[in-house]
Amino acid sequence: MSISTAYYKNPLVIQNIGDPYILRASDAKYYCYPTSGRDQGFKAWSSDDLVHWKEEGFIYERNERSWGFRQFWAPEVVERDGKFYMYYTARWKEKDSLRIGVAVEDRPTGPFIDVYDNPMFDFGYAAIDANILFDDNGNMYMYYSRDCSENIENSRYESHIYGVRLGEDMVTVIGEGVCLTKPDQEWEMKSLDQGRLWNEGPFMLKQKGIYYLTYSANYFGGRDYSVGYAVSESPLGPFRKYENNPVLQSNCEEISGPGHHSIIASPDGTELFMVYHTHTDPAKGGGNRQVCMDRMGFREDGTLWFT
Repeated sequence: MSISTAYYKNPLVIQNIGDPYILRASDAKYYCYPTSGRDQGFKAWSSDDLVHWKEEGFIYERNERSWGFRQFWAPEVVERDGKFYMYYTARWKEKDSLRIGVAVEDRPTGPFIDVYDNPMFDFGYAAIDANILFDDNGNMYMYYSRDCSENIENSRYESHIYGVRLGEDMVTVIGEGVCLTKPDQEWEMKSLDQGRLWNEGPFMLKQKGIYYLTYSANYFGGRDYSVGYAVSESPLGPFRKYENNPVLQSNCEEISGPGHHSIIASPDGTELFMVYHTHTDPAKGGGNRQVCMDRMGFREDGTLWFT
């Protein structure tokens, strides 16, 4: 079934989640990997058409070997050479700090097994929200957020987006992370009353030689959580933010806090969709969220559009 004969309706049936990432695997199915198990692990959902979804249950569960002990967030699964690699956030027992881990499995529905008994890397600061780019020259990159829980700048806590080369083995990084964006546009300042600012949830997309770094800003539990983007001619910057950000935001009472997204092509490859979460209760906000999706594309001048 294709998008032309089946129609999605927002919100999708995937509820009580956050941070949805969608993979189209080599079996032609779509898999949605969101924040779902909170302190237990992650669930997944599958679909043939981006419209009808089936819950697959837990595909990763915390156990006695796990280096993380709570706050399991934002999984992303990519496929390479017959294996599936899941990059995820959790709180590290050893340092009581958020880090990124990696787990591997031969199937998109797991169960995923950690590669290490510790995080994938430790740059000495809290890191969350991993995203992977397979560049067309064969290089691979990881993008992530240096979390505001431990990052103080300008006398306030801030989340910044970083990038780093990913090793050929998919489970190591090359060099140190490079800072790509910080909260500095007017729309990103709406959480100032909390003493915290955010650039987080990165997703990298390449189009006609240009790198589009899409990301979320402001407090995830509030109405002002929104999506913007920045562009560069290089995968590690420097990046220039779009002057008309945000490109996805709350514009009515029924929608609150759209953000932390991924981007996926339609089954026939002719359309792009941004998949994101919104608050289940727009008046309340907070951590109960649901999956939505909307069409997006590129204008002739290279800017992004959304419907």
